[in-house]
Amino acid sequence: MKNCILILILLTATGILRAQKARKAIFVIADGIPADVIESQKTPALKEIAKEGGYARAYVGGEKDGYSQSPTISAVGYNSLLTGTWANKHNVWDNDITAPNYNYWNVFRLLETQYPKKKTAVFSTWLDNRTKLVGSEAKAAGNLQPDYFLDGLELDTIRFPHDTAGYFYYLIDETVTDKAAETIRKSAPDLTWIYLEYTDEMGHRHGDGDKMNDAVEKMDKQIGRIREAMKYREKNFKEDWVIFITTDHGRDSLKGHDHGGQSDRERTTWIVTDAADLNERFTKQRPGIVDILPTLTRFLQLTMTRERLREVDGVSLTGKLSATDAKAVYRKDKIRVTWKPILQKGLARVYLSTTDSFAIGGHDKYRLVQQVPVANGATEFDVSKYPSEVYKISIEMPYNLLNTRIVIGKKN
Repeated sequence: MKNCILILILLTATGILRAQKARKAIFVIADGIPADVIESQKTPALKEIAKEGGYARAYVGGEKDGYSQSPTISAVGYNSLLTGTWANKHNVWDNDITAPNYNYWNVFRLLETQYPKKKTAVFSTWLDNRTKLVGSEAKAAGNLQPDYFLDGLELDTIRFPHDTAGYFYYLIDETVTDKAAETIRKSAPDLTWIYLEYTDEMGHRHGDGDKMNDAVEKMDKQIGRIREAMKYREKNFKEDWVIFITTDHGRDSLKGHDHGGQSDRERTTWIVTDAADLNERFTKQRPGIVDILPTLTRFLQLTMTRERLREVDGVSLTGKLSATDAKAVYRKDKIRVTWKPILQKGLARVYLSTTDSFAIGGHDKYRLVQQVPVANGATEFDVSKYPSEVYKISIEMPYNLLNTRIVIGKKN
């Protein structure tokens, strides 16, 4: 009788596993669109996606005037999304991408390391997005080549002659979109990155106004084609898809031509998603671009080692959260740490490291220095016995982990 029951349990468990839908994720970076522009234009495709999930103003650029402040430049923003860290960690400070720190793994490496049989895809104007950021041509990044890709089209002046108006960027984005939609429909990669550039080109050339607005409406139609391919897969296959659309930076507040600084308009971006179970970080706070990585890893059911979790700057935009926005201040051999409680259950366990060996491929030793209720929102401890130029702080809570740090001599 016991054997029969055991067999029944095993058969039931197997049936449940088979019935589970395969999870597939897409993220799109539509370059250089400030939040006020996206909010003022007709974007029916984005609005349909937001109806299923949500729209939120977001930010890039790290902690303003703090140790993690990052330029509001394209490749910097891309890599902040990919790694869930700011530029002080991933070490991409401009579009040259001269020396990325691949110790901070991107979402493609996390996926392919845990699930080597899963398929990935990159569809992009820029060649560097795949070769340098994902790292297909970088040994230190694992030489991880996406299973499907189309990129480097900006170098093809035969197929896409470089007209003075920059319209060829739109034609490239059209080709990128078509290939992405076709691949999604036919092959259903588990993780897809789509990058669209025309909006940024119109911003640089014309600033705010009709050209930029028209580029946004064109981008929205491209998103619509991608969404149609997703919906086709969901309707005809046992698949559960999620999409995140965002931008890498805003624009200057004068005429909208430039970016790179720390003005509010350059730092203010946006996120559109159809994700379910969006939490308070998305609905009531202002999420950062670094929050997308932990959201994707949660959806794709990726596990990260404790060591790697202690380096991530973002928090998931879905599911339960204990708290957000950890900050630390050093004064007279004492460190005061604060956070914003959300679900105020349980303890906040505060760990401290006085090294940053992870950044160079090593390991950091952490010591437990405080345990206080999450609801307290703050704690303070003495570090006179631990003199250092860097203090890395990791706060473990029931539903998530927060990280911050102090770099002596820099604002925090």
